[in-house]
Amino acid sequence: MSVLFVEYPKCSTCKKAKAWLDAKGVEYTDRHIVEENPTAAELAEWHARSGLAVRRFFNTSGMKYREQNIKAKLDAGMTPEECFDLLATDGMLVKRPIIVADEFVLVGFREAEWAAALL
Repeated sequence: MSVLFVEYPKCSTCKKAKAWLDAKGVEYTDRHIVEENPTAAELAEWHARSGLAVRRFFNTSGMKYREQNIKAKLDAGMTPEECFDLLATDGMLVKRPIIVADEFVLVGFREAEWAAALL
């Protein structure tokens, strides 16, 4: 199985996840989340396949998340479409890394979850 690995190369969690993929022999296509930011349509599709709340796609520890006071916007009731449109404006707003496969999407690196899905 080959998957899409969406990452920010300077992110320590992404580096750890990439090393894990390499060590386990998982084939992947690498995509830089800032140079090739996911589109709103991609995010909507990934969200549907992930089974996660749309909030889980936001990089809540990022400076831009805090600067734009996105938590308050989410709490005020942003629609999923508004969330996807906002996320598509800047890759630094998106939680990473992301694994995109035909059957599933994983957001953030949790080793046990990745092992269950990818191995």
